[in-house]
Amino acid sequence: MLAAAHEVVLLAHVNPDADALGSALALGLALHRRGATVHVSFGAPERPAESLRDLDVAGLVVPAAAVPVAPELLVVLDTGSVDRLGSLASRVDAAATTLVVDHHVSNGGFGSASYVEPEAEATAVIVLGLLDALGAPVDLPIARCLYAGLVTDTRNFRAASPATHDMAARLLVAGVDAEAVTRPLLDTHPFSWLGMLSAVLATATLEPDAARGLGFVWACARSEHIAGGRQEEVESIIDVLRTTAEAEVAMVLKQVGPWRWTASLRAKGGLDVAAAAVAMGGGGHRSASGFTVEATTPDASDVVADVRRALAAAPLL
Repeated sequence: MLAAAHEVVLLAHVNPDADALGSALALGLALHRRGATVHVSFGAPERPAESLRDLDVAGLVVPAAAVPVAPELLVVLDTGSVDRLGSLASRVDAAATTLVVDHHVSNGGFGSASYVEPEAEATAVIVLGLLDALGAPVDLPIARCLYAGLVTDTRNFRAASPATHDMAARLLVAGVDAEAVTRPLLDTHPFSWLGMLSAVLATATLEPDAARGLGFVWACARSEHIAGGRQEEVESIIDVLRTTAEAEVAMVLKQVGPWRWTASLRAKGGLDVAAAAVAMGGGGHRSASGFTVEATTPDASDVVADVRRALAAAPLL
């Protein structure tokens, strides 16, 4: 499908991270060089996160409104379900062919064809295999996109297999400057981030007996806490909260509407948080998942109670 396509739209999930956008750009750049007309996009926000914009060296990213309604080939990357495409979800049925490339264990398969590898640490791992199958050279621009996906989804290679370390080495040989790619993604925040982080962490609650006795820590990032903050800063809160020694599971609830909240769930390897996320209407990986839900109480205490019950039923690993 990829080799024969003349017009390709590659979509990442809403609020794309480095793996979603990096995978889309790496594959898109290879197809663009083969002569295909290529558009890369996502349902929201209007532009990629600031730390990811340098990956688009060929100007392939277009606003959601500019995405063709019925492309010849639609490739959906790093997206566990259709609803994660946001305003672009309708393109799945409208496209002549839809190919799903993903590594979320909760992906039930959608579109015309799906290539889902739950054991892959990142969608970038799968895309590198596709590039090799296409005979596409993995030069520096493509390697940077793939490395960004690997370094973020493996938590700076702490959760990477030997084979994935080999892939990283291959990308470094292609010319990737690991420090230059990694620093803006993981180690750079504006001064205002410190105040936001302080306000959100002040809401943190530890429940040592929750999550089947393994411990649960959670915090609420209310709209007034995160107003004006970059996507990168808001999404990084969970990485601080998850360091809590007494908790297997960490969750950050982020208020995105008067009653609407999105949640990031993380586990250290003892509990399957993907199962809990699915119970809440979301999905993801066993150690990193999320969901979006409408609360019925102003403080989202009903959401926390539902998550607490979902964690109590989640499988041990």
